[in-house]
Amino acid sequence: MEKADDPCSPFKILIACPSGLPPSQVSVAFGERYDRIPHLDSSLEDSISEIWNQRLHKNSSLFNGRKFRYGGLTLHSEGGSSNEDSHVCLNLGLTDYRTFVGTNLSPLWEKFLVPAEDDCIRCRHTSSPLGNGAIVETSDGKIVLLQRSNNVGEFPGHFVFPGGHPEPQELGIESHGHVKGFEDSNTINGKVSQEMFDSIIREVVEEIGVPPESLRNPVFIGISRRELNVRPAAFFFMKCSLESVEIQDLYTSAQDGYESTQLYTVPLIDIENMTSRMPGCHHGGFFLYKLMLQAAMGDKFITDH
Repeated sequence: MEKADDPCSPFKILIACPSGLPPSQVSVAFGERYDRIPHLDSSLEDSISEIWNQRLHKNSSLFNGRKFRYGGLTLHSEGGSSNEDSHVCLNLGLTDYRTFVGTNLSPLWEKFLVPAEDDCIRCRHTSSPLGNGAIVETSDGKIVLLQRSNNVGEFPGHFVFPGGHPEPQELGIESHGHVKGFEDSNTINGKVSQEMFDSIIREVVEEIGVPPESLRNPVFIGISRRELNVRPAAFFFMKCSLESVEIQDLYTSAQDGYESTQLYTVPLIDIENMTSRMPGCHHGGFFLYKLMLQAAMGDKFITDH
């Protein structure tokens, strides 16, 4: 098994929670202090608009949607040593797709990085929207994988777990100063935290076509970041009550089926041979899943701190 701290690894594990954390043990601190910091190099900053305009010229249907920006995390323990006493707080700001394209996906992405051991300092000039992915286990013990369409912007043709992003617009968040219907920061933080779990169920339903009632409650198993363009993604594990053949049938009418060309239900041992065709963050998601399988009962965390 590859190691999370291997310098040749295509991913970095920012946190691993092998026992799996339910919503009650995952919270969010949402605020402007976790937003991207503009780079002091004005020409580098100007390149963000230039790259976006070039993309728009080639594809006028591009939409500059809001995303949650990963700005680090905090681990808490309530004084005990068991998994039930542990808590993860994710620090999230706001960013958008345009800035993601112009920083993380830019040919100049490495120029936006700061030499630092601390990941949040290192990536403070990048958009770093927090993606999500689900390790979905079928009732006959297989894992669901999708092969991405050749028309998508990132990693066409690669194998991925179902997923996407938690979405600010689902909560009416347009900016830090424009949050509809929430009176205080605690309410906002709670709603964003719930969106972390709601969104991964939504993504699985839309991408593979299974009904939501077939899915058990997801648990948070960690965050991986691919080394190529430092893209972070939160991963969840959930079981599905359907067998592989049923899921294959439902996939043909999936709402977001256009994003992928084929669905696979794969035994664990076979996924090892597919990781070279996975984006680094999804390869890291598979690593997190293997840690979960190997974990004994109790509170176990692996972080980059």
